[in-house]
Amino acid sequence: MNVVKRDGRIVDYDRNKILVAIRKANAGVDREERVEESRIEQIVMSIEAMNRHELQVEEIQDIIEMKLMEDGKYTLAKNYIIYRYTRELVRKANTTDDSIMSLIRNSNKDVMEENSNKNAIIASTQRDLIAGEVSKDLTKRLLLPEKISEAHEEGVLHFHDADYFVQSIFNCCLINIGDMLDNGTVMNAKLIESPKSFQVACTIVTQIIAAVASSQYGGQSVDVRHLGKYLRLSREKYRKRYEEKFQGNVEEEVIAQLVEDRLQDELRSGVQTIQYQINTLMTTNGQSPFVTLFLNLDKDDEYLEENAMIVEEILRQRLEGIKNEKGVYVTPAFPKLIYVLDEHNCLRGGKYDYITRLAVRCSAKRMYPDYISAKKMRENYEGNVFSCMGCRSFLTPWKDENGNYKFEGRFNQGVVSLNLPQIGIIADGDMEYFWQLLEERLALCFEALMCRHHALEGTLSDVSPIHWQYGAIARLKKGEKIDKLLHGGYSTISLGYIGLYEVTKLMTGVSHTEGEGREFAMKLMKRLRMATDTWKEATGIAFGLYGTPAESLCYRFARIDKQRFGTIKDVTDKGYYTNSYHVDVREKIDAFHKFDFEAQFQVISSGGAISYVEIPNMRHNLEALEELVKYIYDNIQYAEFNTKSDYCQVCGYDGEIKVNENLEWECPQCGNKDHAKMNVTRRTCGYLGENFWNVGKTKEINARVLHI
Repeated sequence: MNVVKRDGRIVDYDRNKILVAIRKANAGVDREERVEESRIEQIVMSIEAMNRHELQVEEIQDIIEMKLMEDGKYTLAKNYIIYRYTRELVRKANTTDDSIMSLIRNSNKDVMEENSNKNAIIASTQRDLIAGEVSKDLTKRLLLPEKISEAHEEGVLHFHDADYFVQSIFNCCLINIGDMLDNGTVMNAKLIESPKSFQVACTIVTQIIAAVASSQYGGQSVDVRHLGKYLRLSREKYRKRYEEKFQGNVEEEVIAQLVEDRLQDELRSGVQTIQYQINTLMTTNGQSPFVTLFLNLDKDDEYLEENAMIVEEILRQRLEGIKNEKGVYVTPAFPKLIYVLDEHNCLRGGKYDYITRLAVRCSAKRMYPDYISAKKMRENYEGNVFSCMGCRSFLTPWKDENGNYKFEGRFNQGVVSLNLPQIGIIADGDMEYFWQLLEERLALCFEALMCRHHALEGTLSDVSPIHWQYGAIARLKKGEKIDKLLHGGYSTISLGYIGLYEVTKLMTGVSHTEGEGREFAMKLMKRLRMATDTWKEATGIAFGLYGTPAESLCYRFARIDKQRFGTIKDVTDKGYYTNSYHVDVREKIDAFHKFDFEAQFQVISSGGAISYVEIPNMRHNLEALEELVKYIYDNIQYAEFNTKSDYCQVCGYDGEIKVNENLEWECPQCGNKDHAKMNVTRRTCGYLGENFWNVGKTKEINARVLHI
């Protein structure tokens, strides 16, 4: 039987909801006014005995009231009516007034600190955040089933990006930038033809990036190898120009040098255009475009030499940094960089090792690029090497009608993440109950993910022409629905998870790096993967298991569970949960063993996975970093480095930053006191400000400080 909700949605009949409502009303009256539990069951059974294919939710409630009146339980019937009315008021209540006003007053810390890429103070960003609060309110009260909204509030799961759910937009994507450059595109109803030079191609790429970012809420990735063709066009253009100018009166070597000099100028200008445009543009989301550049020196690429020049220049400019308002070179947040390690650049005497050594220097100073092993990717993805999407989720292999693998022009529909430690807390060591509870919560996650999927069904291509009509994802007709791109594995949808370490500690008493704990963790991960595989087979939708890098969610889940269940050693006492399958930051494990251990989980979590290690004073350990890069190529698919050294983004000072007499972090070189503009990893003071952990006076810890 189906039930028609008040907003017109059709859902499966759920007898438990009816039982809960009657029982709550029953508990609220005197004993003599109550009905027996058996009578409650009879009332529910009488509804089911009607054998109706479909019932309005109001019809069900009317039947219940009538049955109670027939039994002479007038007070109970009245109490049920009041309960029903109260629930209706709760559904219709406005919950945005306080959150919006606190945003305007700059006191809504949860919203302001949820996305570190957004400056929540400026008016343009506040517009987006205010709209997001309205969307979250509508999502909670009207768009999601009540049990999913409640599960989100209770930290059972996290329904990501509810602040955009009211709109028919999706999460993240791989832009089909090659098609858009080669075949042209349209922006703001203006035709953009295929460029004739590298500089123009770079400008068009940044315009596409900005347009795409404004009509989705997650990140995007761009494979820069598509620019190689246009660098060659520029070279040919300059050669032709000089040959016509000198008409054989100048030696070939001189012309060749003139061409290369001019080409180098354009190369620098084009890459600088990308870097500065991305960092100065502001999308309708109130932030710089969340974009990743994929740096892959594909040995089969026709324009490999040109792309080697482009990748080298991108890394060189990232190493230099970008000037802030005081004219100091700092590390820009975007674009993020992913560098692919392959046979010819894995520091074993390959032709392009010099570029990898530049990448290592860049990582040491700027913490980018991240590294992908082409060797491991080919093992895990049917021989393919491709970029993750902007938010580090990976697509599943998919072939077009001609049997060719396709990755660019595909996207992710959305994410729901599961709070694993909470299941362990409730199970309290009872393995049988743990697995039972896990199944119940996986079913809830599936329903929540299907809400995301159904919300996109029926979307017209006109909603975002840059995505659906002009090449970023597809070239559909105006007025055409996007539904065919939601099914058959073309796009993905992701189940995230938080806290494998903590749930293992709760259920086995040891970390997932130890014997019994490791066995439990592997069993749990395989069950999560089996769930997504089963859902994919049943629906034809490409569900993926996603090791989400959602730092703020690690804190949210831990905060909710601490409030509900109190302080639990090695679980809620830390104030955060460990991200996905990662090793807890307090465990003593060297970088090589950490990569070894986490690599086994990356294979299972194929819908998205990244591992990282923290290296002290990376700029003075280039040889050690090079050894780690070699190790990444052979042993793990996707990894990044973080530094443990202090660093001031304002002046570039990289010595120790201490707390001054006013209990403020202060750079000893320039006096910068803005903790958001410095990387501080050693804490030596009892008071660390409301955004920092309180570690106790004179106590020191070596842990990466996150501005949350």
